[in-house]
Amino acid sequence: MKTFGQIGLYLFFVSFAYAQVDLPVSGVVSEDKNDLIDPKIDYEKFSGRVTDKDDQTRIFKVKTENNNVKFFRSGDLVEFKLNTHEGRDFCQGFVRAVEDFYFSIYVDSLSPCFSSQDYFKRGTVLQLQSKILAERVFDASKYRGQLFNKKADFLKQLNQINHFVWTFEQQKVKTAARYDEEISRLQKEKRKALDDLVSEKMEKLVLQNELMKKLNELDESLKFYRIERQELMTDRWNSDHDSGLPFGERPQEPNKQ
Repeated sequence: MKTFGQIGLYLFFVSFAYAQVDLPVSGVVSEDKNDLIDPKIDYEKFSGRVTDKDDQTRIFKVKTENNNVKFFRSGDLVEFKLNTHEGRDFCQGFVRAVEDFYFSIYVDSLSPCFSSQDYFKRGTVLQLQSKILAERVFDASKYRGQLFNKKADFLKQLNQINHFVWTFEQQKVKTAARYDEEISRLQKEKRKALDDLVSEKMEKLVLQNELMKKLNELDESLKFYRIERQELMTDRWNSDHDSGLPFGERPQEPNKQ
């Protein structure tokens, strides 16, 4: 037999081993699917508890632990049977109202799943199944996946906007600096262009003077080399000599008095 000391030492090591594992206080029964469907789960079948019923036992209010029943719509077919009546057939009910974790159904007859001689009491656990609920869950999961993608896109856009807003002052300074640099460059180009114009003007003035001087010289040359018109039919100089008028010899001697 083990002594009390050995038992105490054993319990100490066991408690120490569990402490090292660091188990969570509340666990999960399956891995997180990001609220999407799990292919290993049959969403057609679920369980619920009758919380209320009418006097004629035709309308039941059922509470479920899973809120997938929120996808029910009025008129949807739900089949059920009592948890304690495994050998019996399913009864049929039609959804009348839906709220979080609750839904109400109308049942035409309980004979397939429950004996009319027994009393159907509140708190009865039901095994339920609904093909249309499984289809709704599948569609909701697909749509939720699209919403996740849209949300990721919106978050990306919001992140870009937030980055712009948070760095607005830096962006403002960078933009102003870029334009100041551009203005400085344009001012330098302006000064250079004006200086080039002044230099070109001085060169043009020098060239203008040279051209005017050349033109004057050309005008003088053109004037000098101008060919005079000659009339060969008459010679006025010879006609003047033949007129018989006195014509003294030249040069004449000065008159001495």
